[in-house]
Amino acid sequence: MLNKKLTKFVDALPIPKILKPLRKDKNEAYYEVEMTEFRHKMHRDLRPTRLWGYNGQFPGPIIDVSRGKPIQVKWENKLPDKHFLPIDKSFHDLDELPEVRTVTHLHGSETKPESDGYPEAWYTRDFRETGPEFKTDVYHYPNHQHGATLWYHDHAMGITRLNIYAGLAGMYIIRDEREKHMKLPSGDYEIPLIIMDRSFHDNGDLFYPSQPDDTQENWPNPSIRPFFNGETNVVNGKIWPYLEVEPRKYRFRILNAANTRAYQLHLGSGQSFYQIGSDGGLMRKTAKLDNLAIEPAERFDVIIDFSERKGETITLKNDLGPNADPEDETDDVMQFKVNLPLSTEDRSRIPRNLTRIPSLRQNNIKHIRNLKLIGSTDNLGRPLLLLNNKKWGDPVTETPELGSTEVWSFTNVTNFTHPIHIHLIQFQVLDRRSFDLDRYNKDGEIVFTGTAEPPKSNERSWKDTVAAPAGQITRVIVQFGPFTGDYVWHCHILEHEDYDMMRPMRVIEPGKWS
Repeated sequence: MLNKKLTKFVDALPIPKILKPLRKDKNEAYYEVEMTEFRHKMHRDLRPTRLWGYNGQFPGPIIDVSRGKPIQVKWENKLPDKHFLPIDKSFHDLDELPEVRTVTHLHGSETKPESDGYPEAWYTRDFRETGPEFKTDVYHYPNHQHGATLWYHDHAMGITRLNIYAGLAGMYIIRDEREKHMKLPSGDYEIPLIIMDRSFHDNGDLFYPSQPDDTQENWPNPSIRPFFNGETNVVNGKIWPYLEVEPRKYRFRILNAANTRAYQLHLGSGQSFYQIGSDGGLMRKTAKLDNLAIEPAERFDVIIDFSERKGETITLKNDLGPNADPEDETDDVMQFKVNLPLSTEDRSRIPRNLTRIPSLRQNNIKHIRNLKLIGSTDNLGRPLLLLNNKKWGDPVTETPELGSTEVWSFTNVTNFTHPIHIHLIQFQVLDRRSFDLDRYNKDGEIVFTGTAEPPKSNERSWKDTVAAPAGQITRVIVQFGPFTGDYVWHCHILEHEDYDMMRPMRVIEPGKWS
């Protein structure tokens, strides 16, 4: 951990480059992306940090595509054979697998299983070794879904938390022609904000602890932690950066790419955010919000209006709560400096109504799945987080039929929120209902303490990741498709996902028994 304090807001916010295809025809574009090790200067006062990234960038380049135009991507592993972060090899037979393995998942994409980045479809440098579910070295993305902010990241079995922490993450944007006519801020006034937290050694290298804080003598070293929050906030690869802006409206595509940390974002000026989009694209209506509660892997598409803020400096803050450590500096994220002259008249607007989203509530419900989010311990007494009390290696239990609609009901009996992500699909949030968690922990009985609460104003849209708070039942409604095959669902706290809060899911043909 750092022994010196880093000065905030001294580095300009970088804007990730847009990836160009290697070749392109009228039907499809083809990209090649190399995962490499490199050094990157993350702060003025830190030596360059060793990282892994896509095309030697952190975060990776933005893949910017049009709806309905498919692409192919060859994700090439050019990484060293040894990891530079501590790997716990005591679970998932990791002691028998190559140390450095990767497989890329396009989060939020409706993709065939062989291109989804299944955790056991991993491969090593130059595809020398491959996992049992590896099918192809070129991934195909149809891009037939709504325009949306997605993201790509590593998903290798048992080491996702380390590979993403090392830098393997980037943004992927699907653009819809209809948005061009909505007069949203665009071009130089549409900016990605990829937010995460990191800790560092004094020499600039990443710090990630090898064991939990309360480690026991019989636990291995390294030993997986149940969570990890970094000591600095990083946006687009810089620690606490600043962005110079004009006095006009800007569109920010915000991604929480942190391992564990949920952000409670607000503007120091007291201004509102105007949220126009969520994980799966535009919302029905714009939501005016004073703060944004954003869990790991969620994306928020927002407009901030600086029109009346000429000459001001505005800090994007993170509310740490009333019991925060006074030494914790992660209450700041970045700064906006409204010091650029207005280059052209701002003709952009903040629409009230955005798009039509048909409700899935009218569909015939084929299945209701009651799924518990559970805290347990392993045979060494270490924390073990589970979905429905099952481990990754247990037989598949979630087998929805192609085209069917199901309600998935997440009962969280742990004492913290879990962001739950289902691959392949976008869902709609139905409601949340609180129950007496203390009572449940005494006798296992669910006793409701209130009525079901509808989704928040900025959750009334297509979602692929949902906050399932402690002591609540969170319900989502899902129509499964457009493909059959093997996928996964999991908690997106990466330390939980790795051990062992991830389960296989098999989408089957209608009427097929499994």
